[in-house]
Amino acid sequence: MRRCFPFALLISVLSLATLSSADVLKIVVDDTIQAATAERIERALDHAATIKADAVLIELSTPGGVMTSMREIMQAIVASPVPVIIYVTPSGSRAASAGFFILESADVAAMAPGTNTGAAHPVGPFGGDIQGAMGEKVMNDAAALMRSFVSKRGRDVDVAESTVRQSKSFTETEALSQKLIDYVAKDEQDLFRQIAAKPVKRFSGDLVTLNLAGRAERILQPTLKEQVLGFLMEPDIAFVLLAIGALALYTEFNHPGAVWPGTVGIVFIVLAVFALHLLPIRFAAVGLIFASFVLFALDAKFGMHGALAVGGIATLIIGALLLVDSPIPEMRVKLATALAVSIPLGGITVVLMTIALRARRSKAVTGIEGMIGEVAVAQTALAPAGTVFVHGEIWNAISSANVSAGERVRVRKVDGLELTVEPAETAPKSTY
Repeated sequence: MRRCFPFALLISVLSLATLSSADVLKIVVDDTIQAATAERIERALDHAATIKADAVLIELSTPGGVMTSMREIMQAIVASPVPVIIYVTPSGSRAASAGFFILESADVAAMAPGTNTGAAHPVGPFGGDIQGAMGEKVMNDAAALMRSFVSKRGRDVDVAESTVRQSKSFTETEALSQKLIDYVAKDEQDLFRQIAAKPVKRFSGDLVTLNLAGRAERILQPTLKEQVLGFLMEPDIAFVLLAIGALALYTEFNHPGAVWPGTVGIVFIVLAVFALHLLPIRFAAVGLIFASFVLFALDAKFGMHGALAVGGIATLIIGALLLVDSPIPEMRVKLATALAVSIPLGGITVVLMTIALRARRSKAVTGIEGMIGEVAVAQTALAPAGTVFVHGEIWNAISSANVSAGERVRVRKVDGLELTVEPAETAPKSTY
């Protein structure tokens, strides 16, 4: 064991040396801004501070996202002891809406050729303006937030505010000339060479010089937790989980004791609730989704021949489209997903409910219940007690009227090992 100790120590030293050699810690954000994004960036900034990296490089491409997550990211960037560089890349990418706020919060803001930024006007669901006093409050709040960050970074406050109040957007050359960003660079090394030419002004007002050209670079990959969280928070995935979970629970209620449908339903519902908790959802839309299952059940129960089922499918589609309250199309359930899930789900649910109802209404044909209404033959005279032959067996029986041996009787009740019968000719024709 003592001989192994120096070797283990050497491995530990080499590992620490490898970590500390990562002078630039890099992460790639190519998605909407949401809780998973905020958690990932915060982890990167904490890790950069731990390994004493010279800078954090965030390659950004986003259409925008959730405002609360955007604020968390901006706060983490400002509080970071390690300078943060945000680089909008590759060509064709954008840092729109919430992405523009994050870009302006960085110590160094840069863009690649063929990119654009701006369009930071607050909007309501489906891209509409927020009306009335609430719209004015949201607008002023966003504008004030923009001014507070841009002024500290030495960038043009009025132009930056125009992206909020007038929804202006800028190409990389326009953003550079309007003093919204610091550099336009064709790649990372070009950016690092430009940054080294002049000091970087931090949020506190301190000036630092970053000589990053040729330095070691380490890409921080998302953890398994972040990957799973990002997957679950896809609106399409969250809706599919919710719909399948509801169908599974619905199946369990119609087939008590099946166990597996109930287990799957609970797991899927919990995962959906977890994901939706982190997304801006409408609870009214959740109500519409569950109301659709009520319509499916009523269609099967009353035999409406699909009339209520069509209404249920329409309700489910509307609920899906309204589920996530976001003006960004990337953060809403897609119409194709809503149709692909709702139509088959409606058909399956109605079929399952119809089968269950028919099974409950049908007369039992096995066991004791299956004997009710059956015709038996008196083995002995029933005056009123005797024996009868039914289902290949001889049973003790009591008749409501005297019956001669060989006459036919109908079973009306089973009480333990004794049957209550009556003459078949006096029994009602309907046995239901």
